[in-house]
Amino acid sequence: MPGIRLPQGPWRVGWAIDWHTRALPGSYERTELGELLYRLKYQFDREQIAPIVEIVISFLSQLIIWQKLQVIVPVPPSDTSRPFQPVLEIARAIAERTHLTIVPDALVKIRPTPMLKDIEDLEQRRQLLQGAFAVQRPELLRRKWVLLFDDLYRSGITLEYATRTLIEQGGVDRVYALVLTKTRTRV
Repeated sequence: MPGIRLPQGPWRVGWAIDWHTRALPGSYERTELGELLYRLKYQFDREQIAPIVEIVISFLSQLIIWQKLQVIVPVPPSDTSRPFQPVLEIARAIAERTHLTIVPDALVKIRPTPMLKDIEDLEQRRQLLQGAFAVQRPELLRRKWVLLFDDLYRSGITLEYATRTLIEQGGVDRVYALVLTKTRTRV
């Protein structure tokens, strides 16, 4: 799977493994990875973690920087009411199967934010995320090559603020962004 290069951001390089949907005549359908993610997030089907992790590891193993990555940091959730947090669970499973160390509480939200998928206005998204993240335990991140992991890329604003926080507060040497899927919308 070749992946999709994310637009330039404060991260060194960023990728989405696949699109979230594919176009059909007059409609859209989820890609295989998009469907696995949907079942995990909205049907709370933990059985989807293993096949998602297989796809992620297959993708990561093709990257030149793969062996130099040291830490995986999951992006904190907006919806804390779920029975489990999909991004965190996937990141843990990736760490278990690879050489990466997971620091699940390295990046935290210091104030709640709404789910951004429902907010179209880019400036409003920026305002909601301004100062929303903080780094805990920077000693575990300082001078490391970090894989910042999330499930979905829409506008890149969440990854932008998370990356800047890791660099400014955590002293991270390099941040590489990886998301499972990218939406087809521009916002």
